Amino acid sequence: MANIFPRGSNLVPLKIVLCALALGGVATAGMWYYFTPKYTNVGYQPIQPVPFSHKIHAGQLGIDCRYCHSFVEVAAHSNVPTTQVCMNCHSQVQKDNPKLQAVRESWQTGKPIEWIQIHKSPDFVYFNHAAHVNRGVSCVSCHGRVDQMEVVYHAESHSMDFCLTCHREPEKFLRPVEHVTDLDWKAPREGNESESAAQIRIGQTLKDKWHIRPPDKNCWGCHR
Repeated sequence: MANIFPRGSNLVPLKIVLCALALGGVATAGMWYYFTPKYTNVGYQPIQPVPFSHKIHAGQLGIDCRYCHSFVEVAAHSNVPTTQVCMNCHSQVQKDNPKLQAVRESWQTGKPIEWIQIHKSPDFVYFNHAAHVNRGVSCVSCHGRVDQMEVVYHAESHSMDFCLTCHREPEKFLRPVEHVTDLDWKAPREGNESESAAQIRIGQTLKDKWHIRPPDKNCWGCHR
């Protein structure tokens, strides 16, 4: 009796297994890469052209974040401070410090300081700084305790899961607007209330007051 299938068909099961293994390997490699700190830039800490210490400026001196990053309340994107902002103080304070030579040269030549941007959303993600800051999302939620960083680094993953965690339960993160830049702020407790319970109580009140309903199921909310 003649064979119904050609001799090469004997290799089909083997080819299927090899293809499945290859696809499984690609999927595993993709998951391994895209869900690691390397991809999300966690820990990224570039050397800046000027050794600016957030620990001294934001922590020790208590300078409000919005003094340097002045657009966060009115614009979709935060701004890197200009040389003018630096010179507002350093034209008098430590004006001869050799660490500030790049700042003085920038001021004299008019050439901007080439700061290295640490936090940057991908082009396929829509993120509005003003919408978050003006509704009680603190700088610390996304950037960590910058006031304790000698050199700023990428503290949080900023992955989709990171964003959705807040969008699904914003009451765990919201705070009064006047405390947005107070990175050490904790929700005041009542009686034997735990810190987390106090945060949820205040957060829920603010959520209801401002009718906050962040998108957590519709892709268009962040991918426009």
